[in-house]
Amino acid sequence: MEKNNNFNQELKKFCQDRGIDLFGVADIRAMRGEFVISEKVSEKLPGAVCLGVRLSDSVLEEISDAPTRLYFHHYRTVNVFLDQTVLQISNHIQRKGFRALPIPASQIVDWQKQTAHLSHKKLGVLAGLGWIGRNNLLVNDCLGSQFRLATILTDMPLTPDKPVKIDCGDCRFCVTVCPAGAIKERAEDFDHHACFEKLKEFQKKRLVDQYICGVCVNVCKRKGP
Repeated sequence: MEKNNNFNQELKKFCQDRGIDLFGVADIRAMRGEFVISEKVSEKLPGAVCLGVRLSDSVLEEISDAPTRLYFHHYRTVNVFLDQTVLQISNHIQRKGFRALPIPASQIVDWQKQTAHLSHKKLGVLAGLGWIGRNNLLVNDCLGSQFRLATILTDMPLTPDKPVKIDCGDCRFCVTVCPAGAIKERAEDFDHHACFEKLKEFQKKRLVDQYICGVCVNVCKRKGP
């Protein structure tokens, strides 16, 4: 992947001007095999632009031990905003003469396995946006887990960012509040099955119309402004 800092700076400003809070670049050539995307397309796109938009503090604070209707609406609204914004950014990249493939913020391919076309959070780690926390989410040093992600695959010659060398440390707020008991001491021991069963329970009770929770997101607080 050719490197060009000028492209990074220009594209980052373009994204921030459109309301993007997190911006990072990852070299994805080593993990293409994990994507549910045609190799014919993905093999031409060596890089990923990883983008995040922060969630509302006040909406999240309404959550205690279950998701709220307000959070469900907010979750969908932020996803739509991200999808529309990555389309604008992808078009901008194409106008520059490069390829761009926008990946939706939340389009699940297999709900039982909780998989999508690609893992935004894994790419976020490669792009230096954070680490995988005990809650099985991407955790950012400034925003906690209180953001949503989307990705653009591209052949634009961008300089990849480096993964951060920090983790959750002594913080265990998410372990204590998880209504499914899915969050363990070690991030790799996260119980995907227990989490999904609780999401199904929330939906069955008509608390929300999609498999979402938000309890651990609420307590994964940001450190920044």
